[in-house]
Amino acid sequence: MTEPITVLLTAQDPALIPALQRVRPQLRAMTLGSEIPETRFDGPVWCFVDWLLPEISGLEMVRRLREAKATRHSHITMVLEEGDPEERRRALKAGADDYLVGPLSPRKLAERLDLYEGTDASPAAPRARLTNGGLSMDLAAHQLRYNGTPIALRPNEFRLLAHFMEHPDQVFSRAALIDRLGKDEEAIDERTVDVWVGRLRRALTANGAPDPLRTVRSLGYVMDSLGE
Repeated sequence: MTEPITVLLTAQDPALIPALQRVRPQLRAMTLGSEIPETRFDGPVWCFVDWLLPEISGLEMVRRLREAKATRHSHITMVLEEGDPEERRRALKAGADDYLVGPLSPRKLAERLDLYEGTDASPAAPRARLTNGGLSMDLAAHQLRYNGTPIALRPNEFRLLAHFMEHPDQVFSRAALIDRLGKDEEAIDERTVDVWVGRLRRALTANGAPDPLRTVRSLGYVMDSLGE
């Protein structure tokens, strides 16, 4: 990935950003206040939002990030205080992609970012381009198209779809999908997979693409092969 990753943090610890940049000097880390940046960033944007903030709630911050042009397609992680199931549900409903239990540390941030950058060990490197019917994924460019028209996906949904397109016509349990996305089953409950799948389906159909995902009762999900 040639474009720098921008990390926006609501954390109040002034030492966190310089410590993170010492661990990952290629990152561009910035403090996120109550005002959302108006200028779009080059490259991926990752937001880590605390549950409690000085001026507004963390949930409201997530909603504002989802509405702002500069950050609407960013990956948003809600930083919870205890990981209560109700807090997880509310975070996802507000628009967060993910959540983790704080407090944040440079190591915890770097490990979470590594999962999405693909630096975690994997059985085999995926192909650069995947297709299924009119759907085409360029993994290097992080771009999905349907019959040539771009479809914007959040990082979790992009990784989920890439996994299905690499393994069409195979049923995967929710636990298996959590494992494939580099998640810790104890931190992410299986209902979160349903949220990811729902968002993926809505993104596809909203752009005129078919929904190739099929729910297999008591087992999980499968992507059916599409005709040309």
